[in-house]
Amino acid sequence: MRQWGTYMRVVITGGAGFIGTNFVRYMLKAHPKYDIVVLDSLTYAGIIGNIKGLPIGFKCADIRDTDDMVNIVHGAGYVVNFAAESHVDRSITDPMTFLDTNVMGTASILEACKWNKVPLLHISTDEVYGDLTPDDPAFTEETSIKPSSPYSASKAAADLLCQSYVRTYRSDIKITRSSNNYGPYQFPEKMIPVIITKALADAPIPVYGEGLNIRDWLYVEDNCRAIDTVIHKGKSGEVYNVGGDGEMTNIELVKKILKIMDKPESLITYVTDRPGHDLRYAINHDKLSKLGWQPLVGFEEGIRRTIDWYRSR
Repeated sequence: MRQWGTYMRVVITGGAGFIGTNFVRYMLKAHPKYDIVVLDSLTYAGIIGNIKGLPIGFKCADIRDTDDMVNIVHGAGYVVNFAAESHVDRSITDPMTFLDTNVMGTASILEACKWNKVPLLHISTDEVYGDLTPDDPAFTEETSIKPSSPYSASKAAADLLCQSYVRTYRSDIKITRSSNNYGPYQFPEKMIPVIITKALADAPIPVYGEGLNIRDWLYVEDNCRAIDTVIHKGKSGEVYNVGGDGEMTNIELVKKILKIMDKPESLITYVTDRPGHDLRYAINHDKLSKLGWQPLVGFEEGIRRTIDWYRSR
């Protein structure tokens, strides 16, 4: 296990996006002596206002530009790669953008880290595993990869590239695969922000199919702590699942949020299911828990914090 001192320069790609923003803010508190440098191309979901005023370095750049990445990564102690196209619905209508960013962009980062001999933590997703029936055991790190959407396929390809660099070049790379994150700064196209913002406006809330698809929900701050744990305690070449112990059906999720917000269930509107919609995700995080991590924020506490954040804006 690599040991770190009090100082380290950490390059965070995609640091103006949802999880990246929360991770930057977490790291500034958890490791105030680290030098944080954010790289983001500021696409629609990367918002400079999320990190404005923070004591960090920033560069607007595209991870697909390998020469630029080599220069940016030079001298870093660590790279954490959040940069990705991440919305499943968008991947169905525009798969090429996802392949370009998530696969070729990751390849560019891998090359930059290889040439500079800098360790990398690659942020992936539980969606690379495909889906489960209601009775199946939860995903473990040994579960076969079986992606269902262009988004999850692009992330699975990136994971395999990372693992190939560990094997071929002896690169120092770790991977985390988390369940569905929620919390502050999430772009309002994702499920929980859609529910909250539409409920605030007393607008119809769309629910795919019958709302019986099951997801595991993880408060973003818990994921940030998990990533920090893997950086400092994880083993190179390993994958670590990050789960929130918060499985529920989509319709249960919507009803819980409406109840907390004191909004009527009549706002629920069932819409045609999306193509290839995975039935269930469930995460076994025993491997990560052996490093001393557990989710600390229960769903009700986390969702109240999230609702309050959106209300304030």
